[in-house]
Amino acid sequence: MLRALRNLLRLVEIAFILARFDAFFPLEYVPFARLIYPAARLLRRRDAALAGLRPGERLAAALHAMGPSFIKLGQALSIRADLIGETLAADLAALQDRLPPFPGEQARRTVETELGQPIAALYRAFDDRPVAAASISQVHFAETIEGGEVAVKVLRPGIEAAFARDLDLFVWLARLAERTQPALRRLKPVAVVETLAETVRQEMDLRLEAAAASELRANFAGDPGFRVPLVDWQRTGRRVLTLERVGGIRVDDRAGLLAAGHDIHALMANAAGAFFNQVFRDGFFHADLHPGNLFIDASGAIVVVDFGIMGRLDRRTRYYLADMLLAFLTGDYRRVAEVHFEAGYVPARQSIEAFAQACRSIGEPILGRPIAEISLGRLLAQLFQVTEQFQMETQPQLLLLQKTMVLAEGVGRLLDPGVNMWSLAQPLIEEWMRENRGPEARLRDAAGDVVATLERLPALVRDLQKLGAAITEGGGLPLHPDTLAELARRDAIDLLGLPLWIIALALAAIAISLW
Repeated sequence: MLRALRNLLRLVEIAFILARFDAFFPLEYVPFARLIYPAARLLRRRDAALAGLRPGERLAAALHAMGPSFIKLGQALSIRADLIGETLAADLAALQDRLPPFPGEQARRTVETELGQPIAALYRAFDDRPVAAASISQVHFAETIEGGEVAVKVLRPGIEAAFARDLDLFVWLARLAERTQPALRRLKPVAVVETLAETVRQEMDLRLEAAAASELRANFAGDPGFRVPLVDWQRTGRRVLTLERVGGIRVDDRAGLLAAGHDIHALMANAAGAFFNQVFRDGFFHADLHPGNLFIDASGAIVVVDFGIMGRLDRRTRYYLADMLLAFLTGDYRRVAEVHFEAGYVPARQSIEAFAQACRSIGEPILGRPIAEISLGRLLAQLFQVTEQFQMETQPQLLLLQKTMVLAEGVGRLLDPGVNMWSLAQPLIEEWMRENRGPEARLRDAAGDVVATLERLPALVRDLQKLGAAITEGGGLPLHPDTLAELARRDAIDLLGLPLWIIALALAAIAISLW
């Protein structure tokens, strides 16, 4: 009850902020918020500066005024045109993740408290003026005692409590939406909010960001075309992160890149290859690739910063995605449909032929065309219509990838509007597919499965011996019935995946032991 009251009070506060920016239309869809909707209308600001803005643009301004958690929410919603419509999603995509900086003195105190040493013992120089201030943290340039030039990221004071309050509200509203709006359940609003919450929790511990940077750097060790700054672990803690200072020309400064003598087509090919390697080769990718986090150094290498939002994909999901992407690029829409069914993304009761036809309607307009001639909004709108038509559920593990692909395509459009960056990655995809999805790769996977099964065989035989002994003795079961049932279920599942000759050997061993 207390939680509901607290969240209702927060909703009232939100309603009045929305009213100030004439952006309270989302309240029409929020349970309980309709009660305060009429009162909020009375406070609508008649500001000439707002008159020319679209509703989504006014909403983005209101979310910015609500604070960091709502900025994050707006960014998350900007990739969910299936929830909010493509026009509103496009407006929220422009939401700037920037807030006024907090005082440098507070940053110094945080560093000293977190690292347990005075600033003078850690850094020879520490610039109180931040070079960047975002919703969760800000960055200061510094020089270490050893003379190294570094960037020091410091969390905002009180940011954890602010996010905890609003994330609880988001979960509460998502659960209400699922209970009261059955049509939304397919879109898994609770799972979407939980994905956002997990991302934010990781951003709140800068040690995790340091680990992400270190892992990404290790993945690209020896690759001169992709640089990740080195972590200074001795000056890193939960609320402070120190990284090697890097620089270069922003990736969206096309004129600057050309003036520096860079080959735009080569940069595009390098960017496509780096993105592909992160997603498919490693299954670990930078999921916040906006232009402010991407630079080009003097050698033409891509330099990335800000590792608070990273994505992971397991091997099976990467295989499905690679199959789908290659099938789209080659126009094999039947295979696109088959992969969706194999992955379980489309319910088995749906028609694979009808889904293949729907995939063709999506793929044909973009196949082989330059980015400048592609309407991404129209393409996504078609895709979302298809998901509804075929009752496809949202895949939360793919949301970060979807967002990252949109950002990557936006960067490609800035660099060279006449080139489709996904076609540049096609040779890499085909080579990776041969190595990982060709006949030899499938034989290797099958052999690995057999080895794993053989390694489980002794434990399986012991479990079956226990079952056989219990049955033979009768009435003297050594296991609780629930445990025995679980044991039998697990062994039955294992048996289904075993070759017949292994099962025969196991049964023979049991028979000998009982005899």
